[in-house]
Amino acid sequence: MPHHIISQTKKHPILITIFVFIGAVGTGKVLCVMCLALFNPDVRWDKRSNREPWNKQGPKEQYKFYLMTIDYSRLKKEGPDI
Repeated sequence: MPHHIISQTKKHPILITIFVFIGAVGTGKVLCVMCLALFNPDVRWDKRSNREPWNKQGPKEQYKFYLMTIDYSRLKKEGPDI
């Protein structure tokens, strides 16, 4: 199978760009899923130490990826500590 792909790319060099773009898109998808799985506060991997990690976040911590309307550095805490 790899020999067939290599022989086709030798005949048609434009296939190299297609393989590069498909590889870049696949890598981007994997990195996006890893970023969401590791840094999203709604995802928890350890059930023993901290059962509700979203309650421990401070008011100045940014947990959304990008939000133009809120400046997280100027927020004040609105509720009691849980």
